[in-house]
Amino acid sequence: MFEASVGFAVVLGLIFMRVPIAIALAVVGFVGYSMLNGTRPAFSVMGLSAVGSTMSYNLAVVPLFILMGNLVAGAGISRELYRAAQVFVGHRRGGLGIATILSCGGFAAVCGSSVATAVTMGRVAIPSMRSYGYADSLSTATVAAGGTLGILIPPSIIMVIYGITTETHIGKLFAAGIIPGLIGVAGYGLAVNWVARRHPDRAPRAERADRAEKTEALSNVWAVCVLFIIVLGGIYGGFFTATEASGIGACGALAFALLRRTPWRELVEITRVSAETTAVLFALIIGASIFAEFVNLTGAHDGVLSVVRDSNLSPAMVMVVICLIYILLGCVLDSLAMMLLTLPMFFPIVVGLGFDPIWFGILVVMLVEIGLITPPIGMNLFVLKSILPDVRLGTIISGIVPFVVVDLMRILLIAMIPAITLFLPGLFFGPG
Repeated sequence: MFEASVGFAVVLGLIFMRVPIAIALAVVGFVGYSMLNGTRPAFSVMGLSAVGSTMSYNLAVVPLFILMGNLVAGAGISRELYRAAQVFVGHRRGGLGIATILSCGGFAAVCGSSVATAVTMGRVAIPSMRSYGYADSLSTATVAAGGTLGILIPPSIIMVIYGITTETHIGKLFAAGIIPGLIGVAGYGLAVNWVARRHPDRAPRAERADRAEKTEALSNVWAVCVLFIIVLGGIYGGFFTATEASGIGACGALAFALLRRTPWRELVEITRVSAETTAVLFALIIGASIFAEFVNLTGAHDGVLSVVRDSNLSPAMVMVVICLIYILLGCVLDSLAMMLLTLPMFFPIVVGLGFDPIWFGILVVMLVEIGLITPPIGMNLFVLKSILPDVRLGTIISGIVPFVVVDLMRILLIAMIPAITLFLPGLFFGPG
């Protein structure tokens, strides 16, 4: 257990020194394994981990869902989703902010990436909100918070990584994320409305759209809605697996992009960016796999589980401690690094205490979401700062507080009532 603690500390130190996360995990895992079991076995483990963690059939989900999201984004659907939400709710109090949350949720459903959702919707929604007189603190915070829905509403890349890392059913994870995702959309909408009621000058109303504008807006988004229904409906209906659904989704998104007459040069760029993102994720998976072998060799999780069982802490209190650790780590680590670093230690403990891995997966994703909008490292905060250099980071942070409060309340709700998370997986896939 001591060796594992040193390993975690060294990894964190390397990350803070800006060593790439994949390299930090792989190097510490290899060196730690070598010191405990010899160099030759360490080389064998490193090779087997690299092959085993990347040659899995289930991993085909990652590049295909990334490609699907990038193709849909490249086809301009983000603007049309925002326009559809705007014409229906823009005239209400805080309506453009609520429209931004709704369009982020819709875009997340076909994108699966928080950063991509924040970047894309930030470029679409913030200029519109500014033109109506929205305060920068509210408009930027709304996009930053709405972007976090990209890793919860299925299909979600981070859920795929969690499922593969912990050998948890990906289809069940997707189903489990729907209700918490919808609760998140509703909660963020209430946060926008609360700010608009307290400070009406920060969120002026837009004009009311007529029936013709609403019909036109809906006609522009029907295709992506059909794609979403086919991909998730096929998984939940048992027609195909999550891996097959990713292939169908990518083909459907390509057809969608071609119908929209997306230029070939842009399609090539989309393919390049998708391949680059996939390579980064696979490097992280390999590094995490090597580090996990080192942690397993130390027997750290067995030691921690024994300590927990011998202590006076109830399983519920152990979960509270784990949640607090995730929230604190979220202040200094990005989401994927946090998850890959902690799962080798926490997952066996959680399962050993009798908690459901599907429920824990959704809880982890929501805790990671908070990290994306929590200072000082909150990724979405810096993403918005990069695309809006004229806005101070402090302005963005000041507006994010109501959304963090809503997220904490949602985590408490999901933690106390696991049935909210487990209802749809049980309905679609049966018990067990």
